[in-house]
Amino acid sequence: MSVLSILEKLERMHKSLLELAHKKTDIIKANDIEALDELIKTEQAHVAAINTLEQQRQLMVTDYLRAKGIAYTDTPTVAELIDAIDSEEEKQQLITTRERLLALLTELKVRNDLNQKLVYQSLQIINIQLEPFRPQRSDSFNYSGDEVRGQSNQSKVTYYDSQA
Repeated sequence: MSVLSILEKLERMHKSLLELAHKKTDIIKANDIEALDELIKTEQAHVAAINTLEQQRQLMVTDYLRAKGIAYTDTPTVAELIDAIDSEEEKQQLITTRERLLALLTELKVRNDLNQKLVYQSLQIINIQLEPFRPQRSDSFNYSGDEVRGQSNQSKVTYYDSQA
């Protein structure tokens, strides 16, 4: 298995994750909590697979760079690999696949941000709907016991005097 094949698998997994993110938008709009729960489980499986592929990619890039005697960062990147490859054909394939993957990641981030905003708005609507059912607070009562004994909190004002 090559780094290119891992990148292509990562691309497929991210495309699938993006499709799930689009479905999630529709589910959030429909307020279908059960479907959202199922979709989140599927997303978690995708993320786990992506993490496994990413670990494989890092290991392969590390091995390649180490074999060529090239210094690399703690987490070797595809860009470092591209710089190290001699074959122009392989280099171009990696560049193209990397660009497609980066575009997918950007689109996925935008969609996830939208979904997060939709969930936040849904929660705000729920809070507004629940507001009439919440008990009303009254500032005229103090249940700490001070008012009952005739002591007012206002008479307990203290002043702090400090000297340097």
